Amino acid sequence: MKTADGPAQKNLRDLIEEESLTLFAGLPHGTARLWDMLGENVKPMVVSIVGVNGVGKTTTIGKLAQLFARDGKKVLLGAGDTFRAAAISQLKIWADRTGADFVTGREGADPGAVAFDSVTAGKARGADVVLLDTAGRLHTKSNLMEELKKVHRVVKKVIPDAPHEVWLVVDGTLGQNSIAQAREFQKTLELTGVIITKLDGTAKGGAVLAIASELRLPIRFIGVGEQAEDLIPFEPKPFVEAILGIS
Repeated sequence: MKTADGPAQKNLRDLIEEESLTLFAGLPHGTARLWDMLGENVKPMVVSIVGVNGVGKTTTIGKLAQLFARDGKKVLLGAGDTFRAAAISQLKIWADRTGADFVTGREGADPGAVAFDSVTAGKARGADVVLLDTAGRLHTKSNLMEELKKVHRVVKKVIPDAPHEVWLVVDGTLGQNSIAQAREFQKTLELTGVIITKLDGTAKGGAVLAIASELRLPIRFIGVGEQAEDLIPFEPKPFVEAILGIS
């Protein structure tokens, strides 16, 4: 429809959708470029999963293992959260369920040693992907953040370019606090992506927009439920349409 002034103006929702989508432009969201990396003889691809306590890191790693296994990838899980016996046993259950290899140390073992052993084993066993669990830590505790950097330095002794990906897991219900977490982790680590959990129910995940725009970090996956298949690669357009209530 045309008016004397030209094409009919877009309605407000269309304008908001268009503007929101520009926030995600130019970033490799979802699984974009991941398998290209493997095609460039990066094997195994080492992914370090980081975040604060209670965001669902270990469960997310298990879901990632299942997703990657379904895509035909050989996966190894490294139980680097050695401070919690429950985290180790939980990850072992996921390894058994998904057919992934599993490497751990005793409770309280040096996380760097577990990471070293995990990457070494992944390389020796021909794994496509090594997923490293890490202990949850407050982003405001500099000593714990430095420990993460040490873990990554140790991994480089096995594969100089590793970890190839460092993904921050944040709770999608926390709003501005999740942005603060991402900001502090990015100051310490070379983050390559974010996974947003708990976007089911009434959580709208508006922080996703802020993380992508302010920190220019790709959103790799989002968790929209409790089941393993509820961790899905992030796609900007369906996400923005869901926020705006566009069917």
